[in-house]
Amino acid sequence: TGEMMPPLGNLTYEIAVEMFAEQAAALSDGGADCIYVETMSDLNEAKAAVEGAQQACDLPIFCTLSFDTHGRTGMGISPAQAAGALAELEVAALGANCGHAPEEVLDFLPQMREAAPQAFLIAKPNAGIPHRVKRQFVYDAGPERMADLARQFVQLGAQIIGACCGSSPEHITAMAHAIRQERG
Repeated sequence: TGEMMPPLGNLTYEIAVEMFAEQAAALSDGGADCIYVETMSDLNEAKAAVEGAQQACDLPIFCTLSFDTHGRTGMGISPAQAAGALAELEVAALGANCGHAPEEVLDFLPQMREAAPQAFLIAKPNAGIPHRVKRQFVYDAGPERMADLARQFVQLGAQIIGACCGSSPEHITAMAHAIRQERG
Protein backbone atom coordinates (compact mmCIF):
# COMPACT_ATOMS: atom_id res chain seq x y z
CA THR A 1 0.00 0.00 0.00
CA GLY A 2 2.87 2.35 0.66
CA GLU A 3 1.32 3.06 4.05
CA MET A 4 2.48 1.88 7.46
CA MET A 5 0.30 -0.09 9.83
CA PRO A 6 0.26 0.54 13.61
CA PRO A 7 2.30 1.18 15.63
CA LEU A 8 4.29 3.09 12.99
CA GLY A 9 1.37 4.29 10.87
CA ASN A 10 -2.36 4.69 10.67
CA LEU A 11 -3.43 2.09 8.10
CA THR A 12 -5.71 -0.33 9.90
CA TYR A 13 -5.77 -4.01 9.10
CA GLU A 14 -9.43 -3.81 8.10
CA ILE A 15 -8.88 -0.95 5.64
CA ALA A 16 -5.86 -2.76 4.17
CA VAL A 17 -7.97 -5.91 3.62
CA GLU A 18 -10.60 -3.80 1.82
CA MET A 19 -7.98 -2.13 -0.38
CA PHE A 20 -6.35 -5.42 -1.32
CA ALA A 21 -9.73 -7.05 -1.95
CA GLU A 22 -10.61 -4.27 -4.40
CA GLN A 23 -7.31 -4.75 -6.24
CA ALA A 24 -7.64 -8.54 -6.33
CA ALA A 25 -11.21 -8.32 -7.63
CA ALA A 26 -10.10 -6.02 -10.45
CA LEU A 27 -7.22 -8.34 -11.35
CA SER A 28 -9.48 -11.38 -11.29
CA ASP A 29 -12.11 -9.63 -13.41
CA GLY A 30 -9.34 -8.63 -15.81
CA GLY A 31 -8.33 -12.25 -16.39
CA ALA A 32 -5.34 -12.70 -14.08
CA ASP A 33 -4.11 -16.26 -13.57
CA CYS A 34 -3.08 -15.71 -9.96
CA ILE A 35 -2.65 -13.01 -7.34
CA TYR A 36 1.02 -12.39 -6.56
CA VAL A 37 1.67 -10.37 -3.40
CA GLU A 38 5.36 -9.49 -3.33
CA THR A 39 8.11 -7.42 -1.75
CA MET A 40 6.32 -7.24 1.58
CA SER A 41 8.17 -6.33 4.76
CA ASP A 42 5.25 -6.11 7.22
CA LEU A 43 3.73 -9.53 7.93
CA ASN A 44 0.42 -7.93 8.94
CA GLU A 45 0.21 -6.14 5.61
CA ALA A 46 1.05 -9.39 3.80
CA LYS A 47 -1.70 -11.15 5.75
CA ALA A 48 -4.15 -8.35 4.90
CA ALA A 49 -3.26 -8.67 1.21
CA VAL A 50 -3.81 -12.43 1.28
CA GLU A 51 -7.06 -12.14 3.23
CA GLY A 52 -8.32 -9.43 0.86
CA ALA A 53 -7.50 -11.56 -2.17
CA GLN A 54 -9.17 -14.60 -0.61
CA GLN A 55 -12.33 -12.56 -0.01
CA ALA A 56 -12.36 -11.20 -3.57
CA CYS A 57 -11.59 -14.20 -5.76
CA ASP A 58 -10.74 -17.89 -6.03
CA LEU A 59 -7.40 -17.41 -7.80
CA PRO A 60 -4.24 -19.01 -6.40
CA ILE A 61 -2.37 -16.57 -4.17
CA PHE A 62 1.42 -16.35 -4.07
CA CYS A 63 3.13 -14.24 -1.41
CA THR A 64 6.77 -13.27 -1.01
CA LEU A 65 8.56 -11.07 1.47
CA SER A 66 11.79 -9.15 1.03
CA PHE A 67 14.55 -9.89 3.54
CA ASP A 68 17.62 -7.76 4.23
CA THR A 69 21.23 -8.70 4.88
CA HIS A 70 20.39 -9.51 8.50
CA GLY A 71 17.93 -12.20 7.39
CA ARG A 72 14.83 -10.26 8.39
CA THR A 73 12.34 -7.99 6.69
CA GLY A 74 12.49 -4.26 7.33
CA MET A 75 9.91 -4.88 10.05
CA GLY A 76 11.97 -7.62 11.73
CA ILE A 77 10.19 -10.73 10.41
CA SER A 78 12.30 -13.85 9.87
CA PRO A 79 11.86 -16.20 6.90
CA ALA A 80 10.54 -18.90 9.27
CA GLN A 81 7.98 -16.55 10.84
CA ALA A 82 6.79 -15.44 7.41
CA ALA A 83 6.53 -19.00 6.06
CA GLY A 84 4.67 -20.28 9.10
CA ALA A 85 2.12 -17.47 9.02
CA LEU A 86 1.58 -17.65 5.27
CA ALA A 87 1.21 -21.45 5.34
CA GLU A 88 -1.55 -21.04 7.94
CA LEU A 89 -3.34 -18.76 5.46
CA GLU A 90 -3.08 -21.55 2.86
CA VAL A 91 -1.41 -19.52 0.13
CA ALA A 92 -0.60 -21.47 -3.02
CA ALA A 93 3.10 -20.56 -2.78
CA LEU A 94 5.36 -18.48 -0.55
CA GLY A 95 8.93 -17.32 -0.50
CA ALA A 96 11.45 -14.52 -0.86
CA ASN A 97 11.85 -11.86 -3.51
CA CYS A 98 13.86 -8.72 -4.08
CA GLY A 99 16.47 -8.21 -1.34
CA HIS A 100 20.17 -7.52 -1.63
CA ALA A 101 22.62 -10.21 -2.71
CA PRO A 102 20.78 -13.00 -4.52
CA GLU A 103 22.83 -15.60 -2.62
CA GLU A 104 21.00 -14.65 0.56
CA VAL A 105 17.93 -16.54 -0.66
CA LEU A 106 20.01 -19.72 -0.27
CA ASP A 107 19.82 -19.14 3.50
CA PHE A 108 16.13 -18.21 3.52
CA LEU A 109 14.72 -21.21 1.64
CA PRO A 110 15.76 -23.87 4.23
CA GLN A 111 14.27 -21.77 7.03
CA MET A 112 11.03 -21.46 5.12
CA ARG A 113 10.98 -25.17 4.28
CA GLU A 114 11.42 -26.07 7.95
CA ALA A 115 8.59 -23.76 9.03
CA ALA A 116 6.25 -24.81 6.19
CA PRO A 117 7.29 -28.30 5.00
CA GLN A 118 4.44 -28.69 2.49
CA ALA A 119 4.67 -25.21 0.95
CA PHE A 120 5.50 -24.48 -2.65
CA LEU A 121 8.57 -22.27 -2.33
CA ILE A 122 9.37 -19.20 -4.41
CA ALA A 123 12.89 -17.82 -4.99
CA LYS A 124 12.89 -14.51 -6.88
CA PRO A 125 15.89 -12.38 -5.83
CA ASN A 126 17.29 -9.18 -7.29
CA ALA A 127 20.20 -9.51 -9.66
CA GLY A 128 22.38 -8.03 -6.93
CA ILE A 129 22.80 -4.44 -5.85
CA PRO A 130 22.81 -1.64 -8.43
CA HIS A 131 25.95 0.41 -8.94
CA ARG A 132 26.12 3.60 -10.97
CA VAL A 133 28.46 3.32 -13.93
CA LYS A 134 28.62 6.28 -16.34
CA ARG A 135 25.06 7.49 -15.74
CA GLN A 136 23.60 3.97 -15.78
CA PHE A 137 22.71 1.59 -13.01
CA VAL A 138 24.33 -1.81 -13.40
CA TYR A 139 23.49 -4.82 -11.24
CA ASP A 140 26.37 -7.03 -10.11
CA ALA A 141 24.79 -10.45 -10.77
CA GLY A 142 24.96 -11.38 -14.43
CA PRO A 143 22.98 -14.11 -16.18
CA GLU A 144 25.59 -16.82 -15.45
CA ARG A 145 25.60 -16.11 -11.72
CA MET A 146 21.80 -16.08 -11.59
CA ALA A 147 21.72 -19.36 -13.57
CA ASP A 148 24.03 -20.98 -11.02
CA LEU A 149 21.81 -19.73 -8.19
CA ALA A 150 18.70 -21.04 -9.96
CA ARG A 151 20.22 -24.54 -9.89
CA GLN A 152 20.86 -24.19 -6.18
CA PHE A 153 17.30 -22.93 -5.58
CA VAL A 154 16.00 -26.09 -7.25
CA GLN A 155 18.26 -28.22 -5.03
CA LEU A 156 16.82 -26.44 -1.97
CA GLY A 157 13.27 -27.25 -3.05
CA ALA A 158 12.09 -24.04 -4.72
CA GLN A 159 9.42 -24.79 -7.29
CA ILE A 160 8.86 -21.24 -8.56
CA ILE A 161 12.06 -19.45 -9.53
CA GLY A 162 12.55 -16.07 -11.09
CA ALA A 163 14.41 -12.80 -10.73
CA CYS A 164 13.44 -9.36 -9.53
CA CYS A 165 15.12 -5.96 -9.92
CA GLY A 166 18.05 -5.79 -12.31
CA SER A 167 17.09 -8.90 -14.23
CA SER A 168 16.78 -8.94 -17.99
CA PRO A 169 15.53 -11.39 -20.60
CA GLU A 170 19.09 -12.73 -20.69
CA HIS A 171 18.95 -13.48 -16.94
CA ILE A 172 15.63 -15.30 -17.24
CA THR A 173 16.77 -17.25 -20.30
CA ALA A 174 19.96 -18.39 -18.54
CA MET A 175 18.03 -19.32 -15.39
CA ALA A 176 15.40 -21.28 -17.34
CA HIS A 177 18.11 -23.19 -19.20
CA ALA A 178 19.92 -23.99 -15.94
CA ILE A 179 16.70 -25.18 -14.28
CA ARG A 180 15.87 -27.45 -17.22
CA GLN A 181 19.35 -28.98 -16.97
CA GLU A 182 19.05 -29.39 -13.19
CA ARG A 183 15.66 -31.07 -13.40
CA GLY A 184 16.86 -33.31 -16.22
